[in-house]
Amino acid sequence: MLRAQVAKKTPLGREAKKIMDQGGLVSDDIMINMIKNELETNRECANGFILDGFPRTVTQAEGLDSMLQAESKPLKHAVELQIDDGLLVSRITGRLVHPASGRSYHKVFNPPKETMKDDVTGEPLIQRTDDNAETLKKRLGTYHQQTAPVVGYYKTKGIWSGIDASQDPDHVWKSLLGVFGDSKSSSTSGSILSKIGLR
Repeated sequence: MLRAQVAKKTPLGREAKKIMDQGGLVSDDIMINMIKNELETNRECANGFILDGFPRTVTQAEGLDSMLQAESKPLKHAVELQIDDGLLVSRITGRLVHPASGRSYHKVFNPPKETMKDDVTGEPLIQRTDDNAETLKKRLGTYHQQTAPVVGYYKTKGIWSGIDASQDPDHVWKSLLGVFGDSKSSSTSGSILSKIGLR
């Protein structure tokens, strides 16, 4: 949702991109308004939704809960993907993205068949401007200071689950499906992984 707003260069998206490029956190009001707008305008949200990377502060979590309660759509799960900082840095700084589809690759762990080209279309891949070690280390500092307390907030709500994100994508995906009580077969989850660029 946030990336879509940035890509569309909406006023909120342009403001958010400046903050993201500097390794900062997008304001609570911007994020909650984006989510509220999406819930009101996106028909697919009627069947449920996943927020990736939000909330990032306890204040955001409280604001999100208030807004969702007013919409009669309270959160059912809060999942923390747990990973060592060093491994995360190596994963993120090697990430490559196909802008049109969102398919992702990695210079070491999942390289494209042809250097810097999407396997499906042959179009150029990019490295996001915020996927560099300096910005990432700043974001990790912010995470440990501001976002880690969100875990405690959702633990007290009884909806938190932790998943070891250092595993391969198939295992992480199966763990996620387990949290959501989904008994889909591995072949089905594999096709979902492909759709979101994790396989």
